[in-house]
Amino acid sequence: MDPPEVQPGERADVEQDATPTTAEVDAAVLLLGAGVTAATHPLLYVKLLIQVGHEPLPPTVGTTMFGRRVLYLPGFFTYAHHIVRVDGRTGLFRGLSSRIVSSIISTVIRGKVKQVELRSKKADQQNSLRRVFRETSHEMIIQCLSRLATHPFHVVSVRCMAQFVGRETKYGGVFGCIIKIFKEEGVTGFYVGFIPHVLGEVLFLWCCNLLAHFINTYAVEEGFSQASAVRSYTKFVMGIAVSALTYPFTLVADVMAVNDCGLAAGLPPRSPVFKSWIRCWNHLNQKVAIQVQQEQRRHSCSAGRDNQVGNELNPFRNCGTGFGFFIIFIAAAAAAAARCQKQTRWISSS
Repeated sequence: MDPPEVQPGERADVEQDATPTTAEVDAAVLLLGAGVTAATHPLLYVKLLIQVGHEPLPPTVGTTMFGRRVLYLPGFFTYAHHIVRVDGRTGLFRGLSSRIVSSIISTVIRGKVKQVELRSKKADQQNSLRRVFRETSHEMIIQCLSRLATHPFHVVSVRCMAQFVGRETKYGGVFGCIIKIFKEEGVTGFYVGFIPHVLGEVLFLWCCNLLAHFINTYAVEEGFSQASAVRSYTKFVMGIAVSALTYPFTLVADVMAVNDCGLAAGLPPRSPVFKSWIRCWNHLNQKVAIQVQQEQRRHSCSAGRDNQVGNELNPFRNCGTGFGFFIIFIAAAAAAAARCQKQTRWISSS
């Protein structure tokens, strides 16, 4: 018996049913974002504990590439193993629920704003500076709106993780933390450290997009066979460099989120009480300057004693800013050289 023939209209209906709907795509994006947030949470947890100055593990003796013996602070895996030993494996995910809620809200806001985004005019060139300014301004508005809506959950997550320092149990679930913060500090308690966080994100967007535009325009030639591939990675590399430069804003925002909230991580003697994020910035800046002077004195005193164990910390632990400046300097030099080369070719051809 022959199978029934499928009419063209019925075939189109079947193909439409096989196409995922917008709701299914949005749900998949939300699940993917939640999965990435959960996977990276232990790394951010360890990073936050280091930011608030909690380093319970002693440094270990190591050797630099030049043969000098120094003291290295423990890395991520050693620190994570310490957290597991104290709180168990679930302890690595303290404060995760708040971050997942924040990720979902941020994804929804970005999706809604992008739906009302004005499309670029066809007359604009693909790499025109005007288009870069327009797109970066739009991204800045999205980022500010997203940060305004999600920063309270960021504060909740940071305080939940900072409880590890003093072994407190003041902050529990998401809604319990929200009620406690509102009763003790009011609405302003949800936006502690909001200004440095926004400033850092806005600075990151503008520096990253402008640097990527200048490099793609002046350093990557059109005739180059791998030009499209190089341009696709330029923004990613610039993001790594610029994130190192804007890290101080993130550090100040996280320190202010914990400061003077009743936790040991934000109270003396571990941390002074700051009245504003600017005073926190100045305090950290002075602290870094003192450490630099101590390092210089230690190097001058230990000159010629290669076999003595130094007191230096791991140089790779605090070299993010220098690495960022190095990447940007190389990119700017490459762009200037390419620009001069193009001008030389134009003069010789004319």
